[in-house]
Amino acid sequence: MTTTISATSSQSNDVLQALALTCVRGERELFNQLDLEVKSGECLHVRGANGVGKTSLLRLLTGLSKPESGDVLWNHHSIQEDSKQYHRELLFLGHRDALKEDLTALENLEMYAALDGISITSEQALASLWRFGLRGREELPVHYLSAGQKRRVLMARMAIRQAKLWILDEPFNALDVDAVQALQNLIAEHLQLGGLVVFTSHQEIVLPQMRVLEL
Repeated sequence: MTTTISATSSQSNDVLQALALTCVRGERELFNQLDLEVKSGECLHVRGANGVGKTSLLRLLTGLSKPESGDVLWNHHSIQEDSKQYHRELLFLGHRDALKEDLTALENLEMYAALDGISITSEQALASLWRFGLRGREELPVHYLSAGQKRRVLMARMAIRQAKLWILDEPFNALDVDAVQALQNLIAEHLQLGGLVVFTSHQEIVLPQMRVLEL
């Protein structure tokens, strides 16, 4: 059983821009006057040593933090103009798993679908979990899953989440070789459908239409 749920299209013409972003944490300036642009079908890999501001940049791009100066634009409008609409078109996965430990993998997926306003059947949710190697673990409370299996639950969520823009902080952490390949394939599919991806990773990742930003 397979399922594909996507709001993106190969005809999409979306664009994410950062204009002259300056980020300060405490008394330290992490980066200054930073510009970037990611269009439909493109992927940006943000790299750099620990502490240079990779996660801070992603939080600025999501609107979870505000820059010292500069702005973030989605389709040429500041993300502050209509943050609710922007977040409907955004999927952000941070360092933490953000799963409810007492719920099963299936219940987590169904919960997130409800929060995202997506109508899915149990069969679609199961198919997404099975795609990422979780057959037989669907009814296990998440606290019984390994770190890698929890990341696979999040990959299942990515597969059903109707978002144009994916912003992913170290999404390849705790994944084995097979899971890394599965996530690369999932991201490549999203790009092929016109989606946009910005991610951080210490690993060497190869994806179509990928550019690298060194902080």
